[in-house]
Amino acid sequence: MNFIKKIAEKNIDDSVHLQFQKFSRGIFKNRAILKVKKSKDKYSINSGPEFSNEMVRGMAEKLGDKKVLVTGAIVSTLDFSNKIEFKEKKQFQGVKRYILEKEMNREEILSLINESPKSFFGLSFSVDEKNTLKIKPKAPKSGKPGKGDEEPKADFCKLTTDDDKIGGDFVFEKKDFKVAEIKHEFVIEKIIMPETSEKDFAKIREMAKRQGKIIRYSNIDGVKSVKEYPFEA
Repeated sequence: MNFIKKIAEKNIDDSVHLQFQKFSRGIFKNRAILKVKKSKDKYSINSGPEFSNEMVRGMAEKLGDKKVLVTGAIVSTLDFSNKIEFKEKKQFQGVKRYILEKEMNREEILSLINESPKSFFGLSFSVDEKNTLKIKPKAPKSGKPGKGDEEPKADFCKLTTDDDKIGGDFVFEKKDFKVAEIKHEFVIEKIIMPETSEKDFAKIREMAKRQGKIIRYSNIDGVKSVKEYPFEA
């Protein structure tokens, strides 16, 4: 389940918290952009970068023990040198970018995500002919409140799947549809600081919860809708 659906269903967990760790107070427009097409039993999902790690996890879980060619990049401040075989490593201001082109199975991919959920996984691979994932192998740009009035394209991730559970989670308003265009506005109204003995302010900021609401703008088969979902994560 992706983080927007979790917020809508009030099913807040650590993965939702991670989505908002870097946000300050403010209004963040044109986030989690989606363009989804459905034909018979197939979904074609184009999105912004916010869904990258969740898409990688969802597709990896379908692999089982089968190994497939995985290409792309992992971007992290952590050292992955002894954890994965990489084709190339680039580094800038402490941020490392590991270029991958190797065969991996379900457990190999999931263990990396579980060990470093804050890292960015821009990985591409195919489970089979009906389930493929392509993500741009670069870290997404971090926007600022008040920016983003020009709507970005939903072209960072491309997922095709015949899995109703995955596809339906992105467009949860309507089961049977042809085309859905969705964007979100993140409204961060309050930052709730934790009660802790931790002295490192960077860690305290990461532990802090964001309180606010998600405004979801949808256009599904020509029917427009605006819904608000309050959250604390």
